[in-house]
Amino acid sequence: MATEIEIKLAVRDGKRLARALKRLGAKPANPGAPRMHEMNVIFDTPEGGLAKHGQLLRIRTETPAPVKKGSKSNVRARTVLTFKSPPAELAIGDIVRSGDRRYKVREEIETELTDGGTIQRIFEGLGLRGWFRYEKYRTTYVLPGRQSWAKGLLIEVDETPIGMFVELEGEAGAIDRAAKELGYSTKDYVLKNYLVLYVEECKRRGESPKDMVFGEGKRGR
Repeated sequence: MATEIEIKLAVRDGKRLARALKRLGAKPANPGAPRMHEMNVIFDTPEGGLAKHGQLLRIRTETPAPVKKGSKSNVRARTVLTFKSPPAELAIGDIVRSGDRRYKVREEIETELTDGGTIQRIFEGLGLRGWFRYEKYRTTYVLPGRQSWAKGLLIEVDETPIGMFVELEGEAGAIDRAAKELGYSTKDYVLKNYLVLYVEECKRRGESPKDMVFGEGKRGR
């Protein structure tokens, strides 16, 4: 079981972000398929029992996005099962903090699936249902070894139907340093998940929430 420490940052200027990443020497974590399409399905009981306890059960299908129109990647698609549960207390760096509100801190269990459809049918047989879908394109960056403070840090740029975000995942100190290098401060940290952000955006637009998915014209770009 791994500990996940992360934050989101809303991207208002994609070109400015690209310049900051270049200045830091950021490179795609997977050059063979730098940009991945993700389709996520969240499962829960009809009463929302998992969400009420701060838990998440998700099946994610990752497919390499074409680098150029008509091109194909030699990286295969994969399906990942994830369970997240917030811990009561975690050690962050040399300090034990309980409920540190600067970061989104959770325990995470992940495993790659050989047959996502079968697992979904098992979930449904147990009374769970896939009640929310959301998709995005993700490009994951890492910083070069000379940036010793960034060891283990992932910079994940997400293109979503409600805008672009950066997720920083790693040690608390590295997250703070990376956010500053990208032009953000701690007051810009977003701890909400995409479901909450989507519902808030729908409310702002005066729309009824459904699934957070792209229109047909934007899928497969």
